[in-house]
Amino acid sequence: MKAVSRTPPSYLQVDAFLTGFVAACALGTALRTGVIDTLLRLQPVARKSLADHLGGEQDGLDLLLDLLAANSVVQETPAGVELTPSFQSVLPYRDLLEAKIDFATLAAPDILEHFPALINDPAGFQRASRIFRLFNYQHCFDPTPENLRRTRAWMRFTTVLTRYEAQACLAVHSFDRYGRLLDIGGNSGEFALQLCRACPRLEAVVFDLPLVCAVGREHVAPAPEAGRIRFVAGSALTDPLPGDFDLVTFKSMLHDWPEAEAKRLLTRASQALTPGGTILIYERGPFRVPTAGVPFSLLPMLLFFRSFRPPSFYEEHLRNIGFPVVETQWLNLELPFFLVTAKLGGW
Repeated sequence: MKAVSRTPPSYLQVDAFLTGFVAACALGTALRTGVIDTLLRLQPVARKSLADHLGGEQDGLDLLLDLLAANSVVQETPAGVELTPSFQSVLPYRDLLEAKIDFATLAAPDILEHFPALINDPAGFQRASRIFRLFNYQHCFDPTPENLRRTRAWMRFTTVLTRYEAQACLAVHSFDRYGRLLDIGGNSGEFALQLCRACPRLEAVVFDLPLVCAVGREHVAPAPEAGRIRFVAGSALTDPLPGDFDLVTFKSMLHDWPEAEAKRLLTRASQALTPGGTILIYERGPFRVPTAGVPFSLLPMLLFFRSFRPPSFYEEHLRNIGFPVVETQWLNLELPFFLVTAKLGGW
């Protein structure tokens, strides 16, 4: 087992602005209402001038700016208000910043209203939880407008997270050796897209539920790599999987399934490989409370704490189904991730 990667990726700097509930709410409001964009255009700018440009109420804007200053988003100068250099450095990751704020905001009522059930009644919590209702895959079959709206909503979060998590994976595992990829539960195709972008000879098939595939095709269509990414709709537990792949990946997918189903998915994946092919599992490890406590940005992961397994569960099953050499590497992201790779016939 390889050691944890010690240097967190630069995109995780967004989390420094998402530690507190009120601070993150203020930042989300500033992003949505145009305060951040106006500061980017006009800074430094006097508070009164900023209120005039935004057409807002001065007292409310003053409170918002004070909250942003306390969170190191803005600073006061003799010439007026401006964005701090540290906050400007994370604006290239604005999509991630906004997605984390929105995802944690969705999780917050579940914590406030149902925390005792989260601790003592997992089934009851799932029935009451807004997040678990949103992530209800039964809505991913019938293409009604409401089902498409629901599916797009949760796929927005998973897609943005995957966009950046894929870069951490690419930094520690070489994908240049592969030619044909099957990404089971590949969601919007973002993981496959990032791998294809990094590896010009790679061709990918994303296997997922029907509405997920429909949204995924829309997502990758504008990309130059779209011609190398194909979507196949079905249930990975019951429907035939395409075959003849030298790499099968599971990106943040297996934790969704109970142990018996997760083992079945791995067994079926092994049957889709060519001789000498590789299975790669990229998942969060078991949830551990950070030393400083759980920040606002991690509220969604707190709700799923029972789902995240240690890599030993996957390692053992992969060996049992014929993979003689299994390797695990830990990555130091906002929570520890692991990368399990197993090759038929050894390395």
